[in-house]
Amino acid sequence: MVLEAIKKRQSVRSYQDKEIPEEILQQILEAGRLAPSAKNTQSWKFIVVKDGNLRKKLVPACKNQEFVGKAPVVIAGCGTNPNYVMSNGEQAYSIDLAIALDHMSLEAASLGLGTCWIGAFYQKQVKEILDVPEDVRIVNLLTLGYSEKLGPKTGRKPLSEIICYDKYSL
Repeated sequence: MVLEAIKKRQSVRSYQDKEIPEEILQQILEAGRLAPSAKNTQSWKFIVVKDGNLRKKLVPACKNQEFVGKAPVVIAGCGTNPNYVMSNGEQAYSIDLAIALDHMSLEAASLGLGTCWIGAFYQKQVKEILDVPEDVRIVNLLTLGYSEKLGPKTGRKPLSEIICYDKYSL
């Protein structure tokens, strides 16, 4: 069933003017809450933006991507401890939030909703619009809603091009 949601998921940039029932929204948010995080710190906050005026204010902060203002919900994934570095040298917050928001994206797909990951935004502007403290980092925004139309499915490389066994190879 998870693989079916993965196959179904695609970036949606056109949404119906249709509200998401609260129980469905809560189910999607629960999928994010249950995601793993480094040392299980769960150092995140998810800002659920339902207010139409706020969503419209996000459009210029998202490089004028109009669909951001038309999606019924925008979720901002915020890292509350951006200074924590894992022993592998990577900052945990961006990885943790990517996992959590992907859980939400897949749950949404399984429920017949569309999403779009947005990394093309101006951090400072979005923080001002959503009253995010200076020491918190917004990793990405996720639009959420019922798809109006789907674009063509993007292709993926075959496994043979991306998998190595035992050691890195070209």
